Amino acid sequence: MINGTTAAGFEPVQQLFEKQMHTLAEENAQLCIYHRGQKVVDLCYSKADGPIFKPDSLVNVFSSGKSLEAIAIASLVGKGLLNYETRVEDVWPEYRGGGKENTRVADVMRHEAGLANFDTAIDVDDLLPENIKANRLGNIIEKQEQHFRSPEVGRREYHAMTRGWIVNEVFRRVDPAGRTIGEYLAEEISGPLDADVMVGLNAEQLQRVSKITPLSIGRHILASLRPKALGRRVLHSFLQLMVRLLKILLAVRKGSSLRTPPVREMRGIGFFNDNRMRRGETPSANTHASARGLARIAAMMAAGGHLDSVNCLSTPAWQELHKDPMPATMGGLLPTRFTQGGVDQFLPCTDASSRFTKALNEGREGFYGWMGLGGSIFQWHPDAKLGFAFVPTSLHLLDFFNERGKLFQEMALECAKRLDAR
Repeated sequence: MINGTTAAGFEPVQQLFEKQMHTLAEENAQLCIYHRGQKVVDLCYSKADGPIFKPDSLVNVFSSGKSLEAIAIASLVGKGLLNYETRVEDVWPEYRGGGKENTRVADVMRHEAGLANFDTAIDVDDLLPENIKANRLGNIIEKQEQHFRSPEVGRREYHAMTRGWIVNEVFRRVDPAGRTIGEYLAEEISGPLDADVMVGLNAEQLQRVSKITPLSIGRHILASLRPKALGRRVLHSFLQLMVRLLKILLAVRKGSSLRTPPVREMRGIGFFNDNRMRRGETPSANTHASARGLARIAAMMAAGGHLDSVNCLSTPAWQELHKDPMPATMGGLLPTRFTQGGVDQFLPCTDASSRFTKALNEGREGFYGWMGLGGSIFQWHPDAKLGFAFVPTSLHLLDFFNERGKLFQEMALECAKRLDAR
């Protein structure tokens, strides 16, 4: 069942959404898009035989939350309280040691801090705001030694969960009120914008959460064997998947800094459906939001830091966040261009671009932001004035670049360009 509204000029997006929801292996999904500050697409799909899923249902968007922690740090930069060139130890003296002495804030934001994983698994209760403020998580980070993979791989390695933990410690030490990132977002971003986006859920918010459901690797590969013309339930063919998996396996063979599970109680992705995890703050992997909420924040970012009468970021803060996109291959595999503020810049490709570069960028040219494990996308396009959010509950883990959601980005960008050309 699909409900929602679409503004004139964006009908092709709705048509594509209807087709994809009825073709691909989807449980529930939300799609919301703003253009020039106005909501132009607001669609929600739910399986008829599934639990109630609404446009304002909250879903874990995993790494899409990384762009929210980037906004939080940018707010401090805009107020003159922090600089991206600042060494972390200058605001957090206990951070020094273990080779971390010269790590800058920009290094953390670009996934170049050498702390992609910790050698100590944390307790899930360490992530509660009161325990974060008691430095239970900070104490673990302070004892970590910097660790990089081989020189051929480079310094940029995906800090899937740890970037948010490190950034939260930096933020609360610099913020005059000593708030966590979750508290800051509620007070200065989500609240003023009336956007359903949270890091760390309370009892009322927990009642609105829809669980995430991974599509198993076996089912995904099996589904890829069916030809697209016969209704393939996943985006890529078997051959396309195998080529990508081979490249990833070859990269993994070069070594990884993974040494221990990030959370002691975690035994798989399903742990993110546990309310103990949902209550805590892991900004990089445990943000809960609706597409409506994320798209509203993305619209604010597309407009330069403000939306309607709400000013969330100053012009200098917005500019500094987007400054100095630096190309580097993440983990020896993924071509990225992270800015000093910690969001990726997506650019046009050339004939010489690698297959992975094209998969990540084509259709997203001009967008900034990032995406989440298995499908979610939270990005903005300053030139086209687009704010975009796609939030599914079905995680397609082998869709490594979230290309099923990218199809909607590409269509929305085409629609916006046609309207702007009139």
